[in-house]
Amino acid sequence: MDGKTAEAGCAARPVVVPRLQAELKLFRSALGHHALVVDGSRVYDLMADEAAVLRAAITPGDAAGSTDSAALLADLGLLAPAARRRIALDPIEPPKVTAFSLNVAQACNMGCAYCYADEGKFGGRARLMPQEVARASVDRLFAEADADARLVLGFMGGEPLLARTLVHDTARYAFDKAQRLGRDIGFSITTNATLLNEADARLFHELPFVVTISLDGTRDVHRAQRPMHNGHDSYQAVLDALAVIARVGRPKQLAARATVTARSGRLLPLLDHMIGLGFDDVGFSALLVSPDPRLAFTATEFERHLAHMIECGEKALAEIKAGRPYPFGNLETALQEIHRGSHRPLPCGAGAGYLSVNAEGRLYACHRLIDDPAFIMGDIRVGPDTQARQKLLNRSHVDRMEPCSGCWARYLCGGGCHHEVKARGRVACDYIRGWLEFCLKAYVELGTHFAQTGSEHLSTRDGASAIANVPHMVSSPR
Repeated sequence: MDGKTAEAGCAARPVVVPRLQAELKLFRSALGHHALVVDGSRVYDLMADEAAVLRAAITPGDAAGSTDSAALLADLGLLAPAARRRIALDPIEPPKVTAFSLNVAQACNMGCAYCYADEGKFGGRARLMPQEVARASVDRLFAEADADARLVLGFMGGEPLLARTLVHDTARYAFDKAQRLGRDIGFSITTNATLLNEADARLFHELPFVVTISLDGTRDVHRAQRPMHNGHDSYQAVLDALAVIARVGRPKQLAARATVTARSGRLLPLLDHMIGLGFDDVGFSALLVSPDPRLAFTATEFERHLAHMIECGEKALAEIKAGRPYPFGNLETALQEIHRGSHRPLPCGAGAGYLSVNAEGRLYACHRLIDDPAFIMGDIRVGPDTQARQKLLNRSHVDRMEPCSGCWARYLCGGGCHHEVKARGRVACDYIRGWLEFCLKAYVELGTHFAQTGSEHLSTRDGASAIANVPHMVSSPR
């Protein structure tokens, strides 16, 4: 710390230990002692004696109210009035909607045993979105957002390329409209890639598309987890799609998303394999909701998963320090969030700036909650339901939920996926805290590495940076 004098009266102010444990996280890296101040996600370097004083302050039964601890807590801003906090408990007003995902095909050509979406049917019947619904959704998105806002239009399923003509027509319609009106728009699609052809690749290359391919790892793992209804080799189909993309031209970003089940085993061989295929970003998603409960993670199985994730993180850390691209998305996302000082009270944009449209044009909080009556957020014909959105956002505020309000990781985590929490509760909390603690260590180590080597940032394949301009400021927030 920088030795500033504590505010007058701080030494006499009582310290409430349970609240401090929710506001301050002490951790160690290879470089020494550090602190995360939860409000603002600020990271500080500490001397060993300072860490000891702060640890005593947050440990029940220790000398929490000492002059030393009060001075340090004041320096960290932990004794500031509630009015000066970055996140308030005031009712959240829903922001303008800037992103829609269209469930253009509530059907799929694959039979993945773990599919939470029931092959896109979400417990109903298979169907495709009519063109008039898709175009009305585009018009509604333009009408809802501010004129200077960047719009995002996503295509989901099931498998969205079962509705290929609709995807092409809607993307062109939206892009042409944006060009006429001087608006900024981007596109995304999540696909199993088994149906992807040259026309699709050309569309994704010509328009600003982020393409995410569902790929679960090596040939054997992917084929076992993601069988096709027609018996064809789903892994070879992905390789064929990647060859088409290489020939026609890459999209703005090409990502791989791997679903990890309780049976997946070590992740590093899968990560190495997928990065070797040339993706700009590779990320793992642990399975929590599945029609086959044997595939979904339990709290105990998450302990092994955390060890596997950290093994991947250590490999990524070594590669980054060596100056080699290694786009491990789970780590890069966390590093960016920490560097920005992210401190969000919600898990994502669901129900806020982002909504999802089902085949009939009803609006839902997100693509994972399609056809769930508890998460209906309006209709594209009349617009988003502001009251329903506000209720969702307010009841999901991490400082209003238990046990989230007492967790140091709450503003980096955001409280967990609405769909997963509804279905499984909070079985992943210890895993999330363990992974974030590793990411905090990685953040301070990379900050020092970049400072010592004079590197400003590490660029990934798509030109973004894993972590940009990380300063090394001892006794100051990073």
